[in-house]
Amino acid sequence: MRQIFGTDGVRGVANVPPMTVDTALKIGRSVAHLFRNSRHRHRRILIGKDTRLSGYMLENALAAGICSMGVDVFLVGPMPTPAIAFLTTNMRADAGVVISASHNPFQDNGIKIFAGNGFKLPDEVEARIEALMESDEPLRAQPTGADVGKAFRIDDARGRYIVFLKHTFPKDLTLEGLRLVLDCANGATYRVAPAVLEELGASVIALGVSPNGTNINQDCGALHPEPLREAVLRHRAHMGIALDGDGDRVIVVDEKGRIVDGDHIMAVCARDLLEAGRLAHRTVVATVMSNMGLEIALERMGARLIRTQVGDRYVVETMRAEGYNFGGEQSGHLVFLDHITTGDGILAALQLLAVMQRTGRPLSELAAVMETFPQVLHNVRLAARRPIDQIEGLEALRQRLQRELAGKGRILIRASGTEPVIRVMVEGEDEGRIADMAQAMGDHIRSVCGGAEGA
Repeated sequence: MRQIFGTDGVRGVANVPPMTVDTALKIGRSVAHLFRNSRHRHRRILIGKDTRLSGYMLENALAAGICSMGVDVFLVGPMPTPAIAFLTTNMRADAGVVISASHNPFQDNGIKIFAGNGFKLPDEVEARIEALMESDEPLRAQPTGADVGKAFRIDDARGRYIVFLKHTFPKDLTLEGLRLVLDCANGATYRVAPAVLEELGASVIALGVSPNGTNINQDCGALHPEPLREAVLRHRAHMGIALDGDGDRVIVVDEKGRIVDGDHIMAVCARDLLEAGRLAHRTVVATVMSNMGLEIALERMGARLIRTQVGDRYVVETMRAEGYNFGGEQSGHLVFLDHITTGDGILAALQLLAVMQRTGRPLSELAAVMETFPQVLHNVRLAARRPIDQIEGLEALRQRLQRELAGKGRILIRASGTEPVIRVMVEGEDEGRIADMAQAMGDHIRSVCGGAEGA
């Protein structure tokens, strides 16, 4: 049973358990111990981070733990999470570690791990790491003298990733003539993303490219697309691209200033892949949070939607197990498994731009392939995490409200994997009615558990 690993690694307020230097040291030591029996004579683990102030201390602690086990460290500095997945395989490292809290505010941080094949670790491997952190097994295996590991700073990592991204864009197409607004959320993509788009020929108006350690995700990026929308309209751009702090998700804005989420991007790209005969098993994999409109749009195309629990890691696991090659999340984690092993916001934007250039159609027309059902999301923050099945009366209320929807909607209640938050999602035809339902369930949770209402 995992205690500190959640939906996407370990996450929390930096310098507060579990997100401490001591935890990072133990994770580094345990990961190195776990992966040390590899094909390389000189074992190595790659470390990347986003632009958070706390990244410096956690990076050094992780590196110390890894080196203490006789494993070398490759330090690549601020790089997007998907870049670490790519570079781990490209540089034949035994594992890759990302220091990032993704879309969270700057005071938070996190640690997530990729295996040598570029895929995130399954639950059972994370549980094994936690067990090693609590045991003295790694300590008994620590080397001394010349066998202690070394740390190397890799200067060409960014260039390698930029070249990789450009190669995912069709060679017969260009971005010349396109005016794009790009918001990098003052995060890990602030150098990579503008370079890729400009080198492919686009005219780029860049926002959120001045990180200072404390402004990551602050009123910008994928979670706050309003400044991007304003800039798209002001500059009369063809599209706006908003990335999150670690670059694994993307939200876009069409030329009319309308926000286009991950579900719509999946619908557009799925149709393109389907028409090209490249959508494996005519199937898209998404989570339970994806809108019913995506399912209906895919059915009309002659494709189908398979749902997983929330988390791009679970989307990828299903894709690998069943042989699917495309999937993602409404939040903008989009996985093109023919290109990369995890969600990649820049890569996803390039695939969408390729559809626009190939068809000659604006994004507003392409996104019309899917009609969104009204969906209300309601968050209740608790004092501490609490399993849903321990909230008395909640399931009975959910079932009663689900019956009222009469098969024309969905209700989903789930606990966040990274925060002490209960998330309520209601979907249906009548927006006012589903808002009342979400409010009723939120009120019930607060009456039983206490807590504050969220948007």
